[in-house]
Amino acid sequence: MKKILLTYLLFLVLYNSIAQVTIHVKGIPANTPTTDNLYIAGSFNNWNPNDTNFKLTKVDNRYKLTIPDYKGNEEYKFTRGSWTTAEGDSNGNVIKNRTLEHVVNGVINVSIAGWEDKKIKEIVTSTALPNVKIISNRFFIPQLNKFRRVWIYLPNNYETNLTKRYPVLYMHDGQNCFDKTTAFSNEWGIDETLSNKQNNGDKGCIVVAVDNGGASRLDEYSPYNNSKYGGGQGDAYVDFLALTLKPFIDSAYRTFSDKKNTAMAGSSMGGLITTYAMFKYPDLYGKAGIFSPAFWFSNQLYTYVLHKSKSNNQKFYFICGQTEGSKMAMWQDSMCIVLQQKGYFKNKDFKNIIKPNGTHSEAFWSAEFGACYDWLFSDLRLKKKVNSSYRKRKVKLIHN
Repeated sequence: MKKILLTYLLFLVLYNSIAQVTIHVKGIPANTPTTDNLYIAGSFNNWNPNDTNFKLTKVDNRYKLTIPDYKGNEEYKFTRGSWTTAEGDSNGNVIKNRTLEHVVNGVINVSIAGWEDKKIKEIVTSTALPNVKIISNRFFIPQLNKFRRVWIYLPNNYETNLTKRYPVLYMHDGQNCFDKTTAFSNEWGIDETLSNKQNNGDKGCIVVAVDNGGASRLDEYSPYNNSKYGGGQGDAYVDFLALTLKPFIDSAYRTFSDKKNTAMAGSSMGGLITTYAMFKYPDLYGKAGIFSPAFWFSNQLYTYVLHKSKSNNQKFYFICGQTEGSKMAMWQDSMCIVLQQKGYFKNKDFKNIIKPNGTHSEAFWSAEFGACYDWLFSDLRLKKKVNSSYRKRKVKLIHN
């Protein structure tokens, strides 16, 4: 009994030692504006870059923040209130997320090397392939009464095979899809990935990417309002994609416009709005790539999906990282349970992938995009192979 009691007391001591953690920022870049506040954004606060609950306190030119209910092994970064002003290395380049690990004394001392918006000027050239074009820098969104840049990636042989048509993938956060010079953190490299796949036998795919609205991103990527973060314009944004942008693309480019050949993909809030679009316009979209979805933003999405009729010939690819926060995988699992309740079959109609080391970052999403694309479009390639095999058998029979 005494041994059990001692073990329990030791547990309480260890638990209390990690129940909270205080982060001390001992050094900041010399070019940090004196009027700016410092924040922590991480998996523990849904990556909100200006969460007032995670604003550091300045004391004698040093900053500190105590995080209660600390569970350890969380990811985070410092910001000055937005992702544009996130921390970087000493040259202002993008760095990996920090990891908030268990500490014995509850204190972590860190320094910030640089800021992304204070990057040392250098000659930067576009990383987009030649077959990436900007349709318009001011494409009008009548549903929101706004203008937005819209990009398009055309397959390698689009300009030479003038009779061929292609499926279309619509993507959000267009700044981050193709070009490092426009990406706020890093690019997905969609053009390089698809170009390489086509060089190795893939039939090709058109990608249309719409820039996010910056400060209005959260508003536009959710049809529901979150009392803390905003939202509510997602319906209008989804209507724009379905009723304005898609008809334009189908009329101006050689596309297969049917549902089986029309996909959508996005990350974080882009994953939320992609899921919503699939159920609001089930006759238009047949495939969805949903990366690290921000389903935490509103529970109303689960109810909406549950009460919508099941649509045939829809495929969903969900993927997130285990290290993105204790609830990220749970939210994704919950959506997959809803899909199962509606009659969607795991591994046939949807994939639910949780990577142990996956992070909430473009680097993670970029690395996983190829596998997502392969699975979503496997039904189109399978059909082509079956037909080809059938033709070969028929020719062999004729010759015999």
